[in-house]
Amino acid sequence: MTTQLDCQATALATVSIDPEQAAELAVGFKALADPNRITLLTLIAAEQKGEACVCDLTEPLGLGQPTVSHHLKVLVDAGFLSREKRGTWSYYSLVPGALPELFHAMTERTDQ
Repeated sequence: MTTQLDCQATALATVSIDPEQAAELAVGFKALADPNRITLLTLIAAEQKGEACVCDLTEPLGLGQPTVSHHLKVLVDAGFLSREKRGTWSYYSLVPGALPELFHAMTERTDQ
């Protein structure tokens, strides 16, 4: 019984994460926890120009512009999208490597 407890304690020690790192990871995962945001990332990634205007993202989602803008802001704040303002419209593009970085940050702690 002692060996099993020792193994569990060792595993917990090697996978530990400090509260600040956990909070950073949680922001990213929370941003991805909404189906509309996943759809937005997919739509933007599929754009041939590598970017999409908020005005082009409302119809595919069936949501109003303020709601889509809110979801896009959450994705920008989480570091998955970048935003460029042109006149009255905002254009969004994926931040290269942001999604793989999030998953790598999580799995590097659990693959040990």
